[in-house]
Amino acid sequence: MTAVNLGIPRVTGKRQESAEPRPDHPGLLDTFGRVATDLRVSLTDKCNLRCTYCMPAEGLDWLPGDQVLSDDELLRLLRIAVELLGVTDIRLTGGEPMLRQGLERIIAEVSALRPKPRLSMTTNGIGLAKRAEGLVAAGLDRINVSLDTIDRDTFARLTRRDRLRHVLEGLAAARDAGLSPVKVNAVLMRGVNDHEAVPLLRFCLDNGYHLRFIEQMPLDAQHGWDRGGMITAEDILGLLGTEFTLTPSEAPRGGAPAERWLVDGGPGDVGVIASVTRPFCSACERTRLTADGSIRSCLFSNEETDLRVLLRAGARDEEIAGAWRTAMWGKLAGHEINEAGFAQPIRPMSAIGG
Repeated sequence: MTAVNLGIPRVTGKRQESAEPRPDHPGLLDTFGRVATDLRVSLTDKCNLRCTYCMPAEGLDWLPGDQVLSDDELLRLLRIAVELLGVTDIRLTGGEPMLRQGLERIIAEVSALRPKPRLSMTTNGIGLAKRAEGLVAAGLDRINVSLDTIDRDTFARLTRRDRLRHVLEGLAAARDAGLSPVKVNAVLMRGVNDHEAVPLLRFCLDNGYHLRFIEQMPLDAQHGWDRGGMITAEDILGLLGTEFTLTPSEAPRGGAPAERWLVDGGPGDVGVIASVTRPFCSACERTRLTADGSIRSCLFSNEETDLRVLLRAGARDEEIAGAWRTAMWGKLAGHEINEAGFAQPIRPMSAIGG
């Protein structure tokens, strides 16, 4: 993680009440000394699954086409992020990013930026089997595939689509195309798929995938998230501990969201992303761009800065960069999920980007 010493001893979880004027720093600095170098980019809010913990069966009201950034607008913002703001990592997300027309062109254009950012994508894997080689040829470096179950019936209940075979084929194709390491993201839900913690890890170890369990977060469109029913990091480690010996990885974590554990002494490992019960906000180095051109300083923020309006009003690159810097300077110390006044974001995960 990159940080700037501002003389602030620790992250308290509260907004700094009397922030000093922003220093003359070119990057995305906040008042707690963190510098965002990892950009999460939502290419679309649309998705071809209907996961029960994310959205209703009928889907959502997708963004009108004229509100979504055009390819040229998107690429301009990514160029500004890399060339003017010091972004070194770009992750393409959705919704489902492979639903974005011209995806390979976007990847190729981003890969041509200098300095070249590390480029990854988070996807549900549907359609990946046919496109993995083309995505690598365009310049994609790494991929994360969301997969909560390896049981066909459970997959169909969770996603409301009978598409498990296509996801598994996509994973294999990504591995064979050299998108290494292939990471698998899984959310466990009590009474739904929590019994699959061990089988999921065995599946990933056997196939050379890197599994990351993620605590379910309050980002569903229905606002039905229930803390009492959540499978916590401790629960996950307890379930895995029934079959595996887990030891903390000695590899530096930096700003990575996952705590890593060696499985049976390694070299295989498993990660746990405990956004709710073990927040890692003090090391956060992420900034987010929504499909309609708004900057979010935090996944759970209810405040956004609209860059699309600046783009379409003819603003210069440095003006846009300045607005982005200002948005990040005001970032809260933490998401405050565990505070009494926490309010779930109005936008669901599919509209924010992971």
